Amino acid sequence: MTPPPSSTLTWAQLRDLRCAELEGAADGWGKASNRADAGRDRIEKQLLNGLRETQRGAAADAAVGRLRQLGQNLQYVYTECGLVRTALNSLAHEMRAQQRALREALDDAEALRFTVHADGSVTYPEAGEGLIDGKPLPGGTAPVTASPGLLPPSGLVAPNPNAGKAQDIADRVTKAVRTAAEIDWRFAGILRDLKAEEGLKVPDRTWTDAAGDAAAVRDAARGYLKSGIPLDASPAARKAWWAGLTDEQREEYLAVYPDQIGNLDGIPALVRDTANRDNLQLLIGKLEGQDDEDAETKLAGLREIDRQLKEGRQPPMYLLGIGDEGNGRAIVSYGNPDTARNVSAYVPGLNTSLDEDFARNDLKRARDTAIGMQQHDPSSAGIVWLGYDAPQSVDGFDSLDVMGDERAEKGGGAFNQFMDGVSVTNEDDDPHMTAIGHSYGSRTVGAATQQGGGIPGVDDIVLVGSPGVGVDRAEDLGVGKEHVFVGAAENDIVTKLPSKQQAAFGATAFAFAGPAGSYLVGDVADQGDDELWFGKDPASEAFGAKRFPVEDGPKVVGGNGLSIDAHSQYFDPDRDASSANSIALVAAGQSNRLKAEEYR
Repeated sequence: MTPPPSSTLTWAQLRDLRCAELEGAADGWGKASNRADAGRDRIEKQLLNGLRETQRGAAADAAVGRLRQLGQNLQYVYTECGLVRTALNSLAHEMRAQQRALREALDDAEALRFTVHADGSVTYPEAGEGLIDGKPLPGGTAPVTASPGLLPPSGLVAPNPNAGKAQDIADRVTKAVRTAAEIDWRFAGILRDLKAEEGLKVPDRTWTDAAGDAAAVRDAARGYLKSGIPLDASPAARKAWWAGLTDEQREEYLAVYPDQIGNLDGIPALVRDTANRDNLQLLIGKLEGQDDEDAETKLAGLREIDRQLKEGRQPPMYLLGIGDEGNGRAIVSYGNPDTARNVSAYVPGLNTSLDEDFARNDLKRARDTAIGMQQHDPSSAGIVWLGYDAPQSVDGFDSLDVMGDERAEKGGGAFNQFMDGVSVTNEDDDPHMTAIGHSYGSRTVGAATQQGGGIPGVDDIVLVGSPGVGVDRAEDLGVGKEHVFVGAAENDIVTKLPSKQQAAFGATAFAFAGPAGSYLVGDVADQGDDELWFGKDPASEAFGAKRFPVEDGPKVVGGNGLSIDAHSQYFDPDRDASSANSIALVAAGQSNRLKAEEYR
């Protein structure tokens, strides 16, 4: 960044600066931001839904397209106006600090009867006693120095005691003015860049610029806002912090830190959704400015999530988390988890990352579960939680993380934090909450139950396609064995992985031939046993959970070669209605209606 030019700002100008006028201008930009947000909300929740329900044909499709574009434009206006507001408020905040420093220096000068000149130098009167004649030492003027705080050596002459005091005041005045000039220069550049392209359409590249704008304002407003976000607090404390803010403060945090607020457990779902929808656009803009495979993969996932959000599908979607760290983060709820009596949270496993497959298939699993739950109890919400780095081993060669516990342990801690947040923001006196783990996600759920007294608020646990959960008995999961439910397809290779004791050979097969190869080895090495890679088979009688019926699924070895499709159909009401309905019954708090399946 180019250094600031020599400033012509004087201490008198700094003293007389009316920061209230900057804050008044900020309020005006805030009102414009709020109007844009209200317009966008009306388009998405009223106009688009009404149009879809009542109109059909090419004209209606064209109208939907134009309304979506207008909504996108208003979202950009909301974002940019919010950034201008916070930039102005932050400018006023920092300038006030320098005004206070200046005022204190001027007050000290007045109390000592010093004179502060226009250039910042300070004249002081005679004082003290000469070493020889004992007469008062003459007064003088403390100059403006290039390096405030460094006094010239006094030599052998006894100094006038006022000299040091005057120099200190001159230095404080100079420092306040110079710092204010630097602040003014810095914010002038930021505000200059907060300028949209001409025209009525906001192109995709504009969001790339908006991502840069948001980063610049965040950096500038660090002292003004960020220090207040309780990142290390409990979800309950965060909820209380948010409730204690004024409307204006909330609006500023949403405008400048949508990534922080949207991913903060303990913040209400509607607020997180608002923040994350804005952050989604900023992330798309940020990744569009990059040229690598990882960015393209995540972009595909983000765009698909964005498409579904704008589609207005039912149950309504709430974006509770989004981020590009690690393999990507995304938390989506179908139904409002704060108002639902029943809330389920599904944790995906092996090979899950923020990509198009996740956005299509894992989101569909949560949506299918929510729809099934609502058929049994309309007051239900289903969540998919990708809040950790699930192991990646697409072809068996890339990673052996799936064979270890580290990612499950780390993910389990994050899942507990999230569920604690859902528990404290839910408005029901005693909501029914269910944790659902699929594949390696079941190991993550198992790890969560072993940390800090179990998963906060969770009443029931569902494990499907599980290679083991890290404990050998259902009762060790902290909800009582009668509240642990298991689905295991006969042809699901993951549910037949060999135990670690039997798998020296099987682990090698997994690394070089993937899950299917490990299945074939495990079938030989583990015949008739009930041990899996991560402990006792959850579908076994020894584990003690309740097993529900599922379809066998396609055979591992068939006419088309090896298949692992049986591992992915537990949630699908079309391919496995028995399993999907069983999951929905448990999650809706009606597990008493569940049909039992024999243990392995």
